[in-house]
Amino acid sequence: MQEKSSRSSSSDKVMDGSDITQLVENEKVFSNFVDHKFQELDTDCDGKLSVKELQPAVADIGAALGLPAQGTNAESDHIYSEVLNEFTHGKLQKISKPEFKEVLSDFLLGMAAGLKRDPVVILRIDGGDLHEFVQSPTFEPEMLSIFSEIGLPDRSLKDNIIKAFEKLTVDHGMPPVTDPWVMSNVVEPALESLGNALQQPTSQDTFLAAFKKAAESVVRILKERPAIVAHSQNTFDGSGIKKLLSNKIELDKAMDSALRGIPRERHGTISKENLGLALDSLAASADLPPLGAVVQMDDIMNEALKMVGAGDGKMVKEDEFKKLLAQVLGSIMLQLEGKSVSVSINSIVHEPVASSSTLLKPSSP
Repeated sequence: MQEKSSRSSSSDKVMDGSDITQLVENEKVFSNFVDHKFQELDTDCDGKLSVKELQPAVADIGAALGLPAQGTNAESDHIYSEVLNEFTHGKLQKISKPEFKEVLSDFLLGMAAGLKRDPVVILRIDGGDLHEFVQSPTFEPEMLSIFSEIGLPDRSLKDNIIKAFEKLTVDHGMPPVTDPWVMSNVVEPALESLGNALQQPTSQDTFLAAFKKAAESVVRILKERPAIVAHSQNTFDGSGIKKLLSNKIELDKAMDSALRGIPRERHGTISKENLGLALDSLAASADLPPLGAVVQMDDIMNEALKMVGAGDGKMVKEDEFKKLLAQVLGSIMLQLEGKSVSVSINSIVHEPVASSSTLLKPSSP
């Protein structure tokens, strides 16, 4: 279920996937788009794409999904492998342009569906909201509450201020302090402006006075150089799973689609180890995040997989596999109905990232 942030601004831009959908659904425009992309990738000009030639497309899709670069994380590397398998159907052979177009269309529509379900709001944080917070009557009690939560006498005043900044959100007008760009370009300069004040011993009074000065410095810095933040806020409460499980036709369709890329033995049996992969494929249909995307949800999803023995490697028939998958979904639903998981994700997009996706960028003529 989508939960919108209370923060709003006329300059905010919502990315809901509609542009991607329009691209794919316009046959002429999308065919032209595919022609250019295929030509870029087909370096030997043989009219087909080899596994090696597909790698830039796979990397682009990974970047568009927000994955780290290949080779930096075992879990994300597994997803990259799955993306490649979607193109090659698990075989080390070249693919034609129609095959490339079909898979690319599926990926883009999947991305669009994800953005439609969980829109990303692009926020321009320019210090205005933070200034209002600092001047508001709620500033002092809220900061004292934060100090009581994080304040430690043996921790330096500087460290306590940084920890307090980490507790502020985009609703306060604060970009994510955990982002290196924010730390080096916003927080550290603000702390430097305090000078010798940071040498004071940590107390409630010294913290409050120093933090207010630091926040005022942050306001000035953001006014001169606003931070652009991609923000999404979601609550997973199990309602998407409940809706899917209650509609047998949609459930069967989603199950069949999820099992399409699952490897099978000669007699059609499937290893229970593939339940996680199938759950990942079902995630969008059940309003769940992909495995590895949200830590709190990973714990719930992995526990549900563990309960049905997903890691025991046993081979089961397709019907049994589907029953186990439904049990996993049901278990996750019950957990979320008992206690929903709310997640706020904020990423700085103020500066271009070298590894960012070029998937939807215009091709060179």
